[in-house]
Amino acid sequence: MIDFNKLIDNYLIKEYKPKEIGRYYPSEVGGCIRKTWFSYKKPKQTDARLIKIFEAGNMLHEFITNVIKSEKNAEVELLQSEVPIKIETKDFIISGRIDNLVLIKLNGIQVLVEVKSAKSIPWNKKKEHEMQLQLYLHATKIKDGMILYIQKDNLDTRSFNVQYDEKIIEKILKRFELLHQTLINDKIPFAEAKACEEDLWMCRFCAWKEECEKT
Repeated sequence: MIDFNKLIDNYLIKEYKPKEIGRYYPSEVGGCIRKTWFSYKKPKQTDARLIKIFEAGNMLHEFITNVIKSEKNAEVELLQSEVPIKIETKDFIISGRIDNLVLIKLNGIQVLVEVKSAKSIPWNKKKEHEMQLQLYLHATKIKDGMILYIQKDNLDTRSFNVQYDEKIIEKILKRFELLHQTLINDKIPFAEAKACEEDLWMCRFCAWKEECEKT
């Protein structure tokens, strides 16, 4: 018998590369700062199950890209299916090539669409996803954005419009500054997810839950 689970794991596994303090990623902005701190200070190989989930999300992103490109949907024009991001400050860089972003033109307006796969579609946009999209809008200087949720089992969708907000960007950059300072000073940050009932779900899936509980 062929073990296809093993074949898939072998195909998806990537060489582990430690993170570099001073170079941060847009996807880190909406999560618990302590978890991100641990990912730099006590790095771990990404769990194979999570890698599969990410890959399934990539497949749905490619599906949405093909939907937009289709001649059947001529009212929407695909401009980019992957969007590089780079924001430089005097102390650190936020960068990455974001593969869950789609840049489209709708009614003559450029719209940056963040595609999120979900087991079930939320009724409201999640704050961590809005923070990511605000960062993408800031980096690309695009004012109009959209978070598109697509349900994995039936391809149902729900979308939420997002307008660029300078005040949110200020908060985001302060979060990255806090992360940077705690990393260079080797000082563990506050466990914000544990302190907020709305964010406790982050702790359930955190790879550093045990280390966090000991501090």
